[in-house]
Amino acid sequence: MRKTMRGTTRRWAGMRVLTIGGLGVALAAAAAVPAAAQTRDGCRVTTFTDPPRDVLDCPGGVSVTAEKGAAYRLIDANRDGRPEAVELDGKALLIEVAPRRSGFQIRTPHAVASVRGTIWAVEAGAAATAVFVEEGAVQVVRRGEPASVTLRAGDGVDVAAGGGALDVKRWSRERRLHLLARFGR
Repeated sequence: MRKTMRGTTRRWAGMRVLTIGGLGVALAAAAAVPAAAQTRDGCRVTTFTDPPRDVLDCPGGVSVTAEKGAAYRLIDANRDGRPEAVELDGKALLIEVAPRRSGFQIRTPHAVASVRGTIWAVEAGAAATAVFVEEGAVQVVRRGEPASVTLRAGDGVDVAAGGGALDVKRWSRERRLHLLARFGR
């Protein structure tokens, strides 16, 4: 309890209560009980506004950051509550995966990116899919083809819808920063 010029302040159930002339007025405090967390497909969802994005923290050490408007679906094929893949149809995702027994995949209309324990981003558009690795290593294949490439930190590849070789390139600082800024990084 603390005396103020206008009354007495007390703590009650995580809130401050200011008593003025015997009347209690509740003031919300930072220690107030937080709203229940949203969930999506068994993952806890936190929404951010600058830049606009959702962060999904999933069981099994998977974190998916989806930029606003991203069209995606989590896949839990064995129904154990831990997603093994994401189907991405538009916009971009940033993925963080803790080391696990089997690889995690991002599937787009043009490519499949598989990983074990890394941080990478995938952007799917109508004509191509771009994959960039921030940390670790990612294997990328064009859907329906056996040939693959391995990306390491700083590498990226653009997988066009029409085919052609998968050309691994060191992404420019500008391109990396532009993509990662969409996820608040």
